[in-house]
Amino acid sequence: MCGIFGLAVKEGSNFSGPWIQSITRRLFLLSESRGKEASGLAILSAGRIHVHKKPKPASVMIRSKSYEEFFNRAVGARSGKLAEMSGSAVTIIGHSRLVTNGSQEIYENNQPVVKDGLVGIHNGIIVNEETIWRQFRELKKAYDVDTETILSLISLFLNEKKPIIESAQRTFRLIQGAASIGILFSDFPCLLLATNNGSLYICRSKMDDMLIFASEKYILKAFMKKGQLKKDFQPLDITQLKAGQGYLLHTSSLEAKAFPLDAEPGDEVSWTKKTENVIIDGGPQDRIRSYRQRGTETGSQNISLDLAHEFSRFESFVAYLKRCTRCILPETVPFIEFDVEGVCSYCRNHKRTEYLGEDSLRETVERYRRTSGGADCILMLSGGRDSTYGLHYLKTRLNLNPIAFTYDWGMVTDLARRNISRVCGKLGVEHILLSADIRRKRKYIHQNVEAWLKKPQLGMIPLFMAGDKQLMYYIKKVMSQTETPVAISCRNNLEKTFFKTGFCGVREGPGRPYDLPWPKKTQLSLFYLKQYLLNWSYFNRSLFDTIGAFFSSFLTSHWHIRFYDYIPWDEREIVTTLRDAYDWEMAKDTNATWRIGDGTAAFYNYIYYVAAGFTENDTFLSNQIREGMVRREEALKLTLEQNKPRFESIQWYCDTIGIDFEKTIKMINSIPKLYHLIEP
Repeated sequence: MCGIFGLAVKEGSNFSGPWIQSITRRLFLLSESRGKEASGLAILSAGRIHVHKKPKPASVMIRSKSYEEFFNRAVGARSGKLAEMSGSAVTIIGHSRLVTNGSQEIYENNQPVVKDGLVGIHNGIIVNEETIWRQFRELKKAYDVDTETILSLISLFLNEKKPIIESAQRTFRLIQGAASIGILFSDFPCLLLATNNGSLYICRSKMDDMLIFASEKYILKAFMKKGQLKKDFQPLDITQLKAGQGYLLHTSSLEAKAFPLDAEPGDEVSWTKKTENVIIDGGPQDRIRSYRQRGTETGSQNISLDLAHEFSRFESFVAYLKRCTRCILPETVPFIEFDVEGVCSYCRNHKRTEYLGEDSLRETVERYRRTSGGADCILMLSGGRDSTYGLHYLKTRLNLNPIAFTYDWGMVTDLARRNISRVCGKLGVEHILLSADIRRKRKYIHQNVEAWLKKPQLGMIPLFMAGDKQLMYYIKKVMSQTETPVAISCRNNLEKTFFKTGFCGVREGPGRPYDLPWPKKTQLSLFYLKQYLLNWSYFNRSLFDTIGAFFSSFLTSHWHIRFYDYIPWDEREIVTTLRDAYDWEMAKDTNATWRIGDGTAAFYNYIYYVAAGFTENDTFLSNQIREGMVRREEALKLTLEQNKPRFESIQWYCDTIGIDFEKTIKMINSIPKLYHLIEP
């Protein structure tokens, strides 16, 4: 999920130090789109591996004086000489980090990771690291980052006198999750590249005196577009390391050996023999140890009993709301009307979904299938159950070659990221993650939540999620970059949350929100403008981001193949398949399987319940009732359970965006209600 990249310069080549620094900078900036929370670099030259890393975006780090001094010390950038001796070999590996486990404020958790004489970078998440630490008790865990698991296993097998290739093969047989790696060794003149999901590309120069690699093909293509690089490299020579493939490179001669990760070890190449130890220079010791804890999306366990008791009061009042006699929608839903039999207008106007079927889906995707080996489609992968099952179906049932794409705007939870890693690693699917400036996005959310609390209005709650609405803009961008012909969405047809626009005074039709006719889009725009004028706190630094979100949601084309227009949505089938095939992870604070990878859902659903007496769960279950998937009595029981507040997830949300948890909950509890707080 992070961005990894690197280059190796052959001994005897005539590339200057400043030129190497320049192209490293270019690779760094291109890779930054995959992670902006930390960055780092390791340079092997003249018998030393120099390491430099910071808890800052690459674009910030490479402008610093310390980075300039580091590069000059490692490569001799100012003198124009290559390291200490012109013509010596140089190998560089770099990393742009999207933080999952292991705080970026702790020096050792950032990458490249140094452990047991190995220096490594890793894109992906190892989901069974705790099992590995228990299984191999001789290994000593020192850091919080999962990359340490890979380095420790490889080092263990090397110490058992296993060759590098066999050590890599054994390691990849043990780990679960997605992993694309680059490793330098203090004892061997080698660079090891390997991937179990295909998120790694390499290219050699025409003179065969330089090799470059990166997480995406587009990064290498963009890298080659300028100046001398156009002459030195040929984009047609970019090669993907396929899922389950390794690549061992001699750092001086650039001799290489490709090998499968899932086969029995073959003959080791002669140049992997041990050499004199290379000295690893860890760089400036700017270590920040303000805390040392694994990141979690479930917050503190010390939830106030008073808050839970207050919520139970709301439950008692909500229980007496008038509900539809056919579905479970209450009287507080916008625009709801009941007939003499107590059936709501949404039930009366509902038309059952007619699925197009698998044969029709096969016929549709067949137009885009590629025989050349390239990707057939982009699948939008959130890490939730529906998109994960869609990826499984495309790969295993339709035999497509998809690329999975995730737009991480700062509220994709670690749970979702781990599930993404599970399925992509197991299926061998390339995963492209585009990371927003997460710190900035979370600051925008903070500003908009604070503004909303000053003048609560239920129609303005979607503003909290404005940061993720640029998805359609970026999916088109990634399709262009990867030259992929079509995108597939796995949002199911039961997820219609029409009440969100309803609270804005806009009645939705049977289609999707972004398909609203122009008069209603205009009405929606005027509602938002009015609310901004009534609450000037909304005029903050997030404004342009919000305008971009509105444009992306309502003013751009949303055409793509909708998976669940063809395949019936079956929650039991979906969850069972994911649990059995991928050990798909459930949330710890709810038995629901919807929205568990979305860091905002627990927060805004709490507001909807407290203020209006229902949540997205009520609309979702009501749609299932109308489709004959669940009985009303069962839905009532489910909604009672699923609407219980996920206080731990809400606390994580508050901590993440920087607002006080208990103060915020008390303010939400005090806002005006759409029902009467009178004892029935």
